[in-house]
Amino acid sequence: MKVLIVGGGGREHSLVWKLNQSAGVDKVYCAPGNAGISREAEVVPIEVTDIPALVDFARKEEIGLTAVGPELPLTLGIVDAFEDAGLRIFGASRKAAEIEGSKVFTKNLLAKYDIPTGFYEVFDTPGPAREYIRKMGAPIVVKADGLAAGKGAIVCQTIEEADEAVKIIMEDRQFGDAGDRVVVEEFLTGEEASFLAFSDGRTVLPLATSQDHKPIFDGDKGPNTGGMGAYSPAPVVTDELFHQVMDRIMIPTIQAMAAEGRPYKGVLYAGLMIEDGVARVLEFNARFGDPEAQPLLMRLDGDLESIMEAVIDERLDEVSLNWHDDASICVVMASGGYPGSYEKGKVISGLEEAEAMEDVKVFHAGTAEKDGRVVTSGGRVLGVTARGSDIPDAISRAYRACDAIHWDGAQYRRDIGAKALKYLK
Repeated sequence: MKVLIVGGGGREHSLVWKLNQSAGVDKVYCAPGNAGISREAEVVPIEVTDIPALVDFARKEEIGLTAVGPELPLTLGIVDAFEDAGLRIFGASRKAAEIEGSKVFTKNLLAKYDIPTGFYEVFDTPGPAREYIRKMGAPIVVKADGLAAGKGAIVCQTIEEADEAVKIIMEDRQFGDAGDRVVVEEFLTGEEASFLAFSDGRTVLPLATSQDHKPIFDGDKGPNTGGMGAYSPAPVVTDELFHQVMDRIMIPTIQAMAAEGRPYKGVLYAGLMIEDGVARVLEFNARFGDPEAQPLLMRLDGDLESIMEAVIDERLDEVSLNWHDDASICVVMASGGYPGSYEKGKVISGLEEAEAMEDVKVFHAGTAEKDGRVVTSGGRVLGVTARGSDIPDAISRAYRACDAIHWDGAQYRRDIGAKALKYLK
């Protein structure tokens, strides 16, 4: 079977890598791909938003399965378009993907079905939003309603910062149309965790636990990014909490989406805040997390293609997931200046040395090839991922690989996985 992966980041590289291991997969294509993906799949120069061209390519090449990585094509209806063309595709429909595409939709859904989250109000003009902020006080969170590449949620420690966040989103239009509305919501305290599950619209099959690191700097300081690293398992999610999340959040959300006429098929990713043994929803994503996909797929002991097929065919109840009894960590190496402005075209060295290390895989995100050399082409450049016997071992392997890789201005957090260590004493 021929498989097409839509996207060109680290998540998509990990999907290419994992699907290449499936017995039923003969060839993998990736659109548009990147320099690292081009070594493991045939890259196709079609952008993720060019859905008609992707459909035409899948028809022409007789693609047996397409898997969508990023959120944007999902919210634009790529799954609907492929299904209308009689093509098999793994991912959420346009109506289902609104759970990520609109924070207003999601908060209203959670409130309607009594799924735990923070208090909130929705505003389509700046004045009432600022009045509400003054009424509720700080700290508080201001979020752009639509997609903002993981950067549309602004945590504000003071009323002045919240006023500025409203200005950035609604007046300066930093996130474009995503800022037509804002959600002003409760600042939840505790420890964040990511919880991902496959769903075929009825059955919910949880993945192993994981934890992301959003802020750019060590100690969770600085502005939010698309994700600076992740690890699995996440010991903050105890067995008791795992069952609570399934019973109070994941299963009720899938049931709510079905009740709303938006059956959810694909991967549902809940960003959670955990405090005093209770989880509440920060946000939902309608796809694999990036960088959570990298350590999760390294730990998955099974055939990803057959799991995706079961989701499409609504027979997920026949599937069980198995995991390697170890740990994995992904450290994101980013361009200097990210998540703000940054330069591209920096030559990367040390990739072969890092890749040669035992139980290390370097997933490419923002890379390109120029004059036979790999260069930077994005904010998040590489996801250096390692497996180890436990979390400390995985941390050691990942950072040893990071230290081997160099380019002008490279930056990465030095504390990915540190939160887990306090649970292991």
